[in-house]
Amino acid sequence: MGPVHLRVADMDRAFGFYRDVLGLQPQPQASNADTVTLHGLDGRALLVLSAAPNARSRPPRSTGLYHFAILVPDRASLGATLRRLLDTRYPLQGASDHGVSEALYLADPDGNGIEIYRDRPRAEWPFEDGELSMVTESLDAEAVLAESGGEWEGLPRGTRMGHIHLQVRDLAEAEDFYTRGLGLDLMQRYPSAAAARGRASAAFLSAGGYHHHVGVNTWASAGAASPPPDSVGLEHFTLLLPDMAALEATRTRLEAAGARVELHEDALLVRDPSGNAVRLEVGS
Repeated sequence: MGPVHLRVADMDRAFGFYRDVLGLQPQPQASNADTVTLHGLDGRALLVLSAAPNARSRPPRSTGLYHFAILVPDRASLGATLRRLLDTRYPLQGASDHGVSEALYLADPDGNGIEIYRDRPRAEWPFEDGELSMVTESLDAEAVLAESGGEWEGLPRGTRMGHIHLQVRDLAEAEDFYTRGLGLDLMQRYPSAAAARGRASAAFLSAGGYHHHVGVNTWASAGAASPPPDSVGLEHFTLLLPDMAALEATRTRLEAAGARVELHEDALLVRDPSGNAVRLEVGS
């Protein structure tokens, strides 16, 4: 995963939140009055904010961002983040144990959903009949807090963008785009891996056996349209490929699947059937 690009209505307000609450810092060489690139302590770009002063709120029933998910390196880092949110009295929307991970949920001032999480070792991930079986249970917040320590300095070294979760209009067509078009593997359907395709309401897809790099759901967006282009929210998210050969192979696969692919210098931009934009580029 590369950086997630967001459209915000008030740059000062959004930047203040990401700097003062989450501890992200701007990259001066990649920022101007209208765009700010934010990173953790190790300089890895996580978010790009673009100012749209007249942007409207995204309609509740529309496709788009459900949340982006920032992956911290360990449980102590998650505990430090939770303590930071409590100290700043910033409201949490939830906290869950998914078997594969432990997660905190909140939203930025524009309503963009955020997950901050830590992964469990892969050997501990739950499987049922050979298929991944993520769950949603209560987080043991006291145990997570107990592992935090030291003064808050911001999201630690090793923090990166872990995954993106999208609202889509139709689950089957989204699965087809991300598997046949982008070449991701289907890891799990929800409510269960055994659910019939027409009954499932969410799917989780990845590369390399990860629990998910992309989540899609129809919980509040089945049959919905894309949000107006002047809405706050997701501009695009970024998937990194290992080399130019992989990028070209992906372009060929997408075009064969009927997707419209735009060339942007050494990157590709494509939209899924629900209008969510994906940038594909070579990166480490």
